[in-house]
Amino acid sequence: MIDLHTHTTASDGRCSPDDLVARAGAAGVTTLGLTDHDTTAGCAPTAAACARAGIAFIPGIEITAVVQERDVHVLAYFFDVESPSLHAFLAEQRYRRIERVREMLSRLAAHGLTLDVDAVLGPGLADRSRAVGRPWIARALVDAGYVATVNEAFESWLTRGRPGFVPRIGATPEQVFVNVHEAGGIASLAHPVLFGHDELISRYADAGLDAIEAFHPDHGLLDTTRYLHLAGELGLLVTGGSDFHGDDRHQRSGPGSVTLPTEHFERLMAARA
Repeated sequence: MIDLHTHTTASDGRCSPDDLVARAGAAGVTTLGLTDHDTTAGCAPTAAACARAGIAFIPGIEITAVVQERDVHVLAYFFDVESPSLHAFLAEQRYRRIERVREMLSRLAAHGLTLDVDAVLGPGLADRSRAVGRPWIARALVDAGYVATVNEAFESWLTRGRPGFVPRIGATPEQVFVNVHEAGGIASLAHPVLFGHDELISRYADAGLDAIEAFHPDHGLLDTTRYLHLAGELGLLVTGGSDFHGDDRHQRSGPGSVTLPTEHFERLMAARA
């Protein structure tokens, strides 16, 4: 069972590396990929936990690119975790995340939803390797009693068109591909059905995209079939996984609930070699 898309508390996941690996092992996962947002901080402890559990570990990242103020999520695998250029790029990504959260907190305060900025940002400021994000604000809104659930926080305040939303500023997908390749990695377009712009995928393939995530919880059978066909047409590799976060917003069943078929994983390994 191969799951190449999971998250920990190093970004917006709710499970520590040890908890994630324990859940993955209980579900029968044999190969686990960690793809925290804009950080590799969770890779070392997750790798260690996987080694103890007898699970093969694949280091990854989910990097957020931006096109016309909309997010494009790029998964990266098989890169040099110690790459100085990649570390510098990710540090800039995380800095922009902090500034975005500050602005969102300011907008919420202007609407009477006052949160402790230091408390929300504290873990990210104390450890700059952690990637802050909107889920941190959503959980603070729940704790403060402004909303009942994380989902309500997003739907009422934190999504596009809502009072607390701030568009992201970041690298283009093409810039992300370059940074991933410079670190020796493979770049895959995450959950393309959520991106919603299939017409751009061929352009990204020409610009350096290596793979596409065909297997994902938000993909129905027809979606998966379409993206497998598109990958074949464009000569792209295929990735997949559960996108497990361990929170009520994503509502994933758990690690291994969506897996990557072995033949596609073998092609990824061959491309890495």
